[in-house]
Amino acid sequence: MNELEQRVQASVAATGVPFDVVACDPDLADTAAFCAAYGFAPDDSANTIVVVGKGDRPLHVACVVLATTRLDVNGAVRRRLGVRKASFAPAETTRELTGMLIGGVTAFGLPPGLPVWIDAAVTTRDRVILGGGSRSTKLLVAPAALTLLPGAEVVEGLATPVGET
Repeated sequence: MNELEQRVQASVAATGVPFDVVACDPDLADTAAFCAAYGFAPDDSANTIVVVGKGDRPLHVACVVLATTRLDVNGAVRRRLGVRKASFAPAETTRELTGMLIGGVTAFGLPPGLPVWIDAAVTTRDRVILGGGSRSTKLLVAPAALTLLPGAEVVEGLATPVGET
C-alpha cells in the first residue's frame, strides 16, 4: 500500500464507518470497465469529480455523484460556486490538487480546505463503491462516511440521471 492509499484509508477509517478495500486491475479502474469486470452495479458506483470555477481566481470543489447520473457542472455547481463558468478540472489539475489519478479519485484523503459536495442521490444507497486513491484500489462504504468528512455537504440536484436534461 502506498502513502496515498494509506492517507485515504486513514481518512475513511476516521469516520468510524466500516469499509472494505477492493483491489482492482489499474487497467479496469474506470467506472464502466470496473463495474463490468467486478460485478458492481453502476447504481452503487460513485465518482468523485473535481470541478474548477473560473473567476478572479479559480475555485475548486470535489463532487461525488452516482455513475448513473451526470454532474450538473454548468447549473448547480456553477451557481453554488458563484462563478460565471465552471468545468471539469483537467486530469493534471486533479492530480496536482489531490495526488490522485482519474479512476482512483475519491473524496477521502483530500487536502484540507477542498470542499466536498455529495449529490443527495448518493446518500440513498446502502453502500457505494468509489475510488480508493489509486487506480488499483476502490472503497466499498456506506455513504454516511462521505457526509462525515470535513467540508462535506449533501446537495439536492447536484446531478441528474443520465438521459435527463
